[in-house]
Amino acid sequence: MRKVIASTYTTLDGYIDEPQNWSFDYRTDDATQYALDLMRRSDALLAGRVTYEGFASVWPTRPSDEFSDRINGMHHYVVSDTLEKADVWGTSTIIRGENLVEEVTKLKQQPGGDIIIYGNGQLTDAMSQAGLLDEYHLWVHPLILGEGEPLFRRESKAKLKLLENKTFSSGLVILVYQPEQ
Repeated sequence: MRKVIASTYTTLDGYIDEPQNWSFDYRTDDATQYALDLMRRSDALLAGRVTYEGFASVWPTRPSDEFSDRINGMHHYVVSDTLEKADVWGTSTIIRGENLVEEVTKLKQQPGGDIIIYGNGQLTDAMSQAGLLDEYHLWVHPLILGEGEPLFRRESKAKLKLLENKTFSSGLVILVYQPEQ
């Protein structure tokens, strides 16, 4: 069965907004390799509307490399009750919020690679509450912002089991957790 994996950049004090402004200072070759390995295991992207629209405006314009080619070439599933069509970024399918659990359950049962979610918000909370989120990959950056969008919210409440931790030379740490059902 396919896994649903949430991969999220966060600061040490637990903020996640605008990682493009602070995460690249901590990207080393070994961290890039980890990200690429995670992408190689995945063949579908699941995103909320805001993430989908942001990614769709950036990734197709990036120069060709293995990561860009992979994310642009995979099937994209966007969860939205407001989008009428999702035709701006490769092969994309809209999943309506009321059908989320049913549709993701079907996706997990299909053959293929993992299903990746970038970021952590209402979508990951819904996936976790439905028992459909298999892993959190938290990229903890040695940086304190002091304010911003929090990594978790009240709706995120869950008991987790640590599966793996990896530290890179920049001080970036990846913590892999599995929700306990």
